Amino acid sequence: MSRQAKIWKDAPVAEDFLAAQNFLQLIAPPPRVTRLVAALRRAKTVEHTAKDLLRASRLPLLPRDEAHVKADLKRIHKGKALSPVLVIQGSLGHDVPLVVADGYHRICAVCHYDEDAPIACRRIPAGG
Repeated sequence: MSRQAKIWKDAPVAEDFLAAQNFLQLIAPPPRVTRLVAALRRAKTVEHTAKDLLRASRLPLLPRDEAHVKADLKRIHKGKALSPVLVIQGSLGHDVPLVVADGYHRICAVCHYDEDAPIACRRIPAGG
């Protein structure tokens, strides 16, 4: 990260894909969820700044003392590797924000740590 060594794992762990699938099942039909999760598994890991991911998602910045954010901040300060976040690209033309399928708390933690820090993520288009 910008204030210390980069601390992102090379790839998301299996639980991240399961969490993304569980979340996406709430907003999309099963066949589409299957395609989206498969595409997230195949996607290359890229970097975006913490503040840009948060702004594109239109989600609020969770407070530092929120339990998951607090735990991720501890991991950051200890230099423990974080799992890349899983996101689905929004559409400016259709006023659709970026969907954070997994990693919202990690994004918020990094924003508190250094909003300009790069976050490793797997990003796919909405079509999967």
